[in-house]
Amino acid sequence: MAQQHLDPTDPTAGHSPKLSATKLSATLEQGGPPTGDALAGYLRAQATEFLRSLRQHRETGTGGGLPARAESKTGESGSEGSVDAARALRRSARRISGTLHTFRPLLDADWSESMRPELAWLSGTLAREHAYSARLERLLGALNRLSGTAGFPAQAGSAATAAPKSNLTVGAAKAGALLDRQLTLARTRAHSAALQALGSSRFHAVADSVAVLASEVPLTPAAATTDLRPAAAAAEDRLLDAVAALPLVTAGHPYNAEALVHGLSADTVPHPQDAPWHQVRLLLRLHRYAREVLYGEGMPGPSDGPLLSAGQSLNRHRDAAEAASAAASAARTPRIAPATAYALGVLHADQRHEVEAARFAFQQAWQQEAAHTL
Repeated sequence: MAQQHLDPTDPTAGHSPKLSATKLSATLEQGGPPTGDALAGYLRAQATEFLRSLRQHRETGTGGGLPARAESKTGESGSEGSVDAARALRRSARRISGTLHTFRPLLDADWSESMRPELAWLSGTLAREHAYSARLERLLGALNRLSGTAGFPAQAGSAATAAPKSNLTVGAAKAGALLDRQLTLARTRAHSAALQALGSSRFHAVADSVAVLASEVPLTPAAATTDLRPAAAAAEDRLLDAVAALPLVTAGHPYNAEALVHGLSADTVPHPQDAPWHQVRLLLRLHRYAREVLYGEGMPGPSDGPLLSAGQSLNRHRDAAEAASAAASAARTPRIAPATAYALGVLHADQRHEVEAARFAFQQAWQQEAAHTL
């Protein structure tokens, strides 16, 4: 499903002053450590961006909500401006939430603990419609590629017409139609949920809190003289520990047969190998946000390129894993034709291979990040 926010671990637990603290200290410019003023400036900037995106969303959207069938590339349905504004809303909400998590000791505890879950709820709610749309596009594109057609296969015709083709091509059209029905229904429901959320008193309370944050950040009295680097280093340490627990030796090979061991299981829970990688993705995001607080958003820090590549690989990993789950779920639909089930099975295996390719790409990017660090 869409993104799960953000409480991967307690920000004050498990921290030891490893290499990360030294690295951050050595790479910052001279002139004194960043303190609560830098944190307040970052949060005010993100809150301002949130309010700007909200205003744009209301001006370009349909009654304050998301377009019913957003096509951000073509703009054929809904407003492209509204789609971009919703994306910017999610982006700023994630950054505020992640920053409150990492630097929680420097912020008013009651305010921070009440604010983070609300931002997580908003970001997750707004993300689901886009996630279903992107998942459908990904799966239909994979069906086109796997069936060797230039465009998506037309609806299945007569048996005589389809006979020269493989079982995959015969079932691809029906598999695509089934996925389109299921994921379009899910997207429609997510759209309705987003509309309800944006019109709710809960959302207005979040917007009011962000409006206050844009002018006043509730820092603790000690924040003005507290170095931000230990908290940022703690976020990096948690990331390093999580990456160290990954099977990177296995991911160092482009094909991992072990990942398909449970591929035909009737169990509908997420794939058992995926959870640690999803956790690393969340921790990498928190680490990147902490770096933005230290260096300033848009200002390149050391080895930002490999970190960006690693994050993109983990995004592809999540997308492929969720697409594989959607294909497996569709294959469990009662009374579907064998050719349709076969096409969905091939599609599931293809997306699990995409998962492995993304893990391999992450391993390569992470090795490059380690080389930059050394």
